[in-house]
Order: sequence, then structure tokens, then C-alpha cells
Amino acid sequence: MSKFSKKKDGDIPAVSTASLPDIVFMLLFFFMTVTVMKDTSVNVQNELPKASEIKKLEKKDRVITIYVGAPTQEYQKLFGTEAKIQLNDKFSNPSEVGPYILQERAKKSEDLQNVLTTSLKVDRKANMGIISDIKEELRKVNALKVNYTTYEGIAFDNLR
Repeated sequence: MSKFSKKKDGDIPAVSTASLPDIVFMLLFFFMTVTVMKDTSVNVQNELPKASEIKKLEKKDRVITIYVGAPTQEYQKLFGTEAKIQLNDKFSNPSEVGPYILQERAKKSEDLQNVLTTSLKVDRKANMGIISDIKEELRKVNALKVNYTTYEGIAFDNLR
């Protein structure tokens, strides 16, 4: 009888799972650092119109967004069904647009303050009167670079 047993040939060693927690946490930290949280929730109905000549805004950090549309179902009892202006997460009057733009402009770095674009995301069923009130307030604070957000398509589809 021998004291030593012969090693079996062809056995595959077990996979080591010791580094698995390190890999999981590394992936977790990666996704935590690169994920951008949505800063506002849209409280208005926002079915955008269609247009044939569109251009994509490249740098989102230079855009101040104003939403216009009828309040969603949960807010209609409180605000009615008439088109409203949404600045950040609250409904506002046209007279509050100017101070809002100045406040958002102050948050940006000084080199970006002169190149900011005001993006109007307007529901296709909204009246033009509220848009002209917003544009008048934008003129008062010298925010003359205005963009209308649309979908690509045939403009005549907006008439339906």
C-alpha cells in the first residue's frame, strides 16, 4: 500500500469567485457616477408639433427649457384644462418667465451666460397668445435666442 495517492488527470480546477464582489462594486460605482438623473417631471400634456426643417441642439447645458400645455389629468382639477406654463416643477404665470430666465442664467458659468438658448416645448394644441406673452417676457430680459422643440415630420400633419 502506498501512502500517496496518484493525482487524477483531466480535472478542471474550480473557478475562484473571490474577486466577484470587487467587480460588482466597481460596476455599481461606474453606473452611479455616469448616470444623470432627470431634473424635472413634465406636468403638462406635451404633444409636440411636427416640422420638416429641424436642427438638433448639440449642447444641453446651454439650454433653458420652458414647457407649455394643458395640465395632466392629476392637475386638471386644480388648474383647469387651459394651457399653462411650467417652469421647473411648478406652474407659473407669463410674468414669472423673466425672473426665471435670469435665475437660470445666474446658475450657469459666466462664459455660458451669453450663449444660452431658451427652448420652448409647446403642446401643439396650445394657443398662440400664451406663446406671445412668453416671448414678450423673454425680450424684456434680453433672452433673444429661442428654440421651438418639435418632432421631425410633415408640418401639414399639425392641422389634424
